[in-house]
This record gives sequence, C-alpha cells and structure tokens, in this order.
Amino acid sequence: RLWEGGMAFHGGFIGVVIAMWFLCRHKNIAFPALVDFIAPLAPVGLALGRLGNFINQELWGRPTDVPWAMVFPNDPQGLARHPSQLYQFALEGVLLFLILFWFTRTPRPQWSAAGLFLFGYGVFRSLAEFFREPDAHVGFDALGWVTRGQLLSLPMIALGLAIILWAYRRNDRI
Repeated sequence: RLWEGGMAFHGGFIGVVIAMWFLCRHKNIAFPALVDFIAPLAPVGLALGRLGNFINQELWGRPTDVPWAMVFPNDPQGLARHPSQLYQFALEGVLLFLILFWFTRTPRPQWSAAGLFLFGYGVFRSLAEFFREPDAHVGFDALGWVTRGQLLSLPMIALGLAIILWAYRRNDRI
C-alpha cells in the first residue's frame, strides 16, 4: 500500500537500476553510458523529493535547540526539531549535483560518474541521518545510534568507491 508511506530511497534506487538495465537491453543502449548520463541528474530529483518532504512536514529531524529549529505542526510531541529535510536537500541535492556537474565536465573513465554518485549519496545520507529522526517503527538498528539509512548507505559508499577505483584502473575515457 504505497499511500501509507514507508518507501525508502535505497529500495527505489535498486528498482530504477533494474528498470534502466531492462531499458538498455530492449533499446540496445550501452548501460554504462546511461548510468553515467543519469548520475549527475539524479540529485535534482532527490532535491525536489526532499523539498516535498519538507512541504509535507514529514521525515523531520531530531529534537534540538539550534536557532533555526522548527516545530512541525503534525509532530505529536510539538518539539523544536532540525529541518533535516532541508539538510538533505542541500547535501544530497544541491551539493551532490554541483560535485557531479563539475566532475562530468571533463573526460573521465566510464562508470566513474555512477560510482561518484553512489559514494557521494551514501556519505551525504549518512551525515544527514545524524540529524534526522529515525522512523518510529524502525528506531536505531545498531549500537543504539546507527540508523537504518546509515546501514543501507554503507554498501552504497563501498560500491561507489569500488566502482571509481575499478573505472580508473580500466581508464576507459568518455
């Protein structure tokens, strides 16, 4: 039941990659070229999604006393919280877009933009999770402070770094 929420980027990302793979097979498109083309554009969608989270007053942050804290009207506790959606907008959206835009302006090894996206998203999501309130039905998954988002981002960071290293070793410039 999609209307009840609980959707996460990590699962959606896997679905998009699978769909892109099928599209490439069906239309005879080179998969590496498509993922490297999409990588710098994906943060724009992420940024818009995080703005939507902010407007919908969902996925708010942890309680805080910083001057820019916000009280979200649908928070049953009525606490001042980090506007973590805006932090994610800035990191996963704007900053990651700028990094990838800069990176893809010059020739680079095939797959490297996709690897940088995975690495950058994983790092920025992990950082933002320190300010985001974990979903009530999930809580903290490890050590009493590691969130599910951080755990799911670790493989993205590792895979992104591995892809970047592999791409530069191959040195297949595009």
